[in-house]
Parts: sequence; C-alpha cells; structure tokens
Amino acid sequence: MARRADRDRNPSAGLSAEPSHDAARRRFARLAHLLDDRFRVPGTSWRFGLDGLLGLVPGIGDAATTALGAYIILEAWRRDAPKATLGRMIANTGIDFAIGAIPIVGDLFDFGWKANRRNVELLLRHLDRWEASDRAARRGPGTG
Repeated sequence: MARRADRDRNPSAGLSAEPSHDAARRRFARLAHLLDDRFRVPGTSWRFGLDGLLGLVPGIGDAATTALGAYIILEAWRRDAPKATLGRMIANTGIDFAIGAIPIVGDLFDFGWKANRRNVELLLRHLDRWEASDRAARRGPGTG
C-alpha cells in the first residue's frame, strides 16, 4: 500500500495499473448495492439491503454495517478525497449508526437512509474529478 505522502503526489499510487479506477468503481457500486438496494419488496419499487436487514439484529447488526460503511470511507481517504467529502461521508455513516440503533424507529430509518449509496456516490464524484484533472494534466499546458 502506498504511503499517504506518495499519494499526495500521485493519487493513484497503490491502485491497479489501470488508467481509470473502473475495477474499484464496480467494487464500490456492488458493495453499496448489497448494503442498500439488493432486495426489492415484491410489487413495489422499494428496495433495501443488508444494512436494513442486519440492523434488525440488536447490537451487532448496526455495528457490522457501520464497519462496512467505514470501509467505503477508508477507500475514499486512500484515494485522497477532500476533507469536506470525507466529513460528509462520516456524517452519513454516523447518522445511519446513531438513528439505526434506536429500536423500531431506527430499523425503519435504516431501510430508507441508504448512507452507503450516498457515500459511494460521493466517492465516485471524487474519482470523476480526479480523473478529469489527471487527463488535463497529461495533455499538458496549452492543449485544450
């Protein structure tokens, strides 16, 4: 794993040699889908995932899904997401954990909040911005 100082110079340090982060994007999207949207209530468009289901298990359910949500935040940090983005992601996960821990109300909240999907969307926007600036830097000055 690349050291943070190395990533300051090259945000893709420690990632695969792919010019884009397509494999990472797919992995994050799959994780968010599994946690927040994997299952559909028959006859409706209402979706839920393991976050809502595991949240029904007192104590360990919310802790387990918060740990998975923390993985998404860690990956954003590894990819040098801005502090403001990381703060929003931490807030999303914190809200999910705090309210999700409240019996009954928290369980209903878990089915609708979808913190992991929100966080992956924030991470993907960061990757989009980074890739756009990287492409512009590779073109060099004076090219447009």
